[in-house]
Amino acid sequence: MGLSHRLNACLQFLRLRRSSHWDKPTLLDEYLESPLKALVVRLYCLLLWLRGSPMKPPRNRPPIKVVCLSDTHGMIVPNVPPGDLLIHAGDSTQGGTALELQAQIDWLDSLPHRHKVMIGGNHDIFFDIKTRGDEDKTQQTRVKFKSVKYLQRQSVTLAFKGQRRLNVYGAPDIIGSGGPASSNAFQYESARHPWHKAMPKDTDILITHGPPKHYLDLNLGCSGLLQAHWRVRPKLHIFGHIHCGRGQRAVFWDTCQEAYEKFLSREMRGPIWDLVPNGQWLDVANIIIFGISSIIWKWVMQGGHSEGGMLINAACQDGNKGRLSTKAPITVEL
Repeated sequence: MGLSHRLNACLQFLRLRRSSHWDKPTLLDEYLESPLKALVVRLYCLLLWLRGSPMKPPRNRPPIKVVCLSDTHGMIVPNVPPGDLLIHAGDSTQGGTALELQAQIDWLDSLPHRHKVMIGGNHDIFFDIKTRGDEDKTQQTRVKFKSVKYLQRQSVTLAFKGQRRLNVYGAPDIIGSGGPASSNAFQYESARHPWHKAMPKDTDILITHGPPKHYLDLNLGCSGLLQAHWRVRPKLHIFGHIHCGRGQRAVFWDTCQEAYEKFLSREMRGPIWDLVPNGQWLDVANIIIFGISSIIWKWVMQGGHSEGGMLINAACQDGNKGRLSTKAPITVEL
């Protein structure tokens, strides 16, 4: 083992560096990749906070409360908040058998939400005929969805109080994770993604198992899904898969967001070359200029509400520790 490997192993042991790209980067990881990126990501989050909520329920109509789950991996989440719509964004099981899926569906069915929607994930191999276990194939096992609507590259229109309706599209597909194809369902190569014109343009809520590039994804998301996201611009996009990416992020579909994504799409140059003037600096200037102008436009010129959406990584796991997070499931009102 070389000196650099030994040093890296020591830093990982001291928890100064992450041991896997599935883990959340440490401050040292961020600095070594790009101190400029670490600064810009935090600056952009500040700009989003100053801009306020990207959406709010329509006036004189009752709000629709959406409760978001993902990556339960066969575990029962305690104290799920009440709401109008419950969404599970995949990996409800660990082994993916029909028996495990039925247990999770029975649990979701027992919850009081008016509508419940779920999709599959890479662990839910029963849902993918190419990866379904031999025992389930031989016995031709079935699952009963009861009150739960299962979407596999499908849309459904849901009715709510106040004559409100939401169009929901769900798909389980993820970029290949490198594991055995027989134990990971719905995988695709990033260069051959399935998202081109996959979801209808009138989609209000998009549910995928994997995240789009650059957002709550530890840099493991799909650029093709991000392109589709810009085309559809849903009010809400719920996903999971990347446990350590759990959280929520506003999007506004504007020049500030374009500049931010352009910056993140560039190759990061490290702590030394970040100091040398390059195209990234122009991206940063644009983020600041467009960000400040958008804040002024909202709070001074327009004085109103900006139209945008929300991205939610709803993973219920406590990182990659194999246990549930103690944090309550993320909820949002539309």
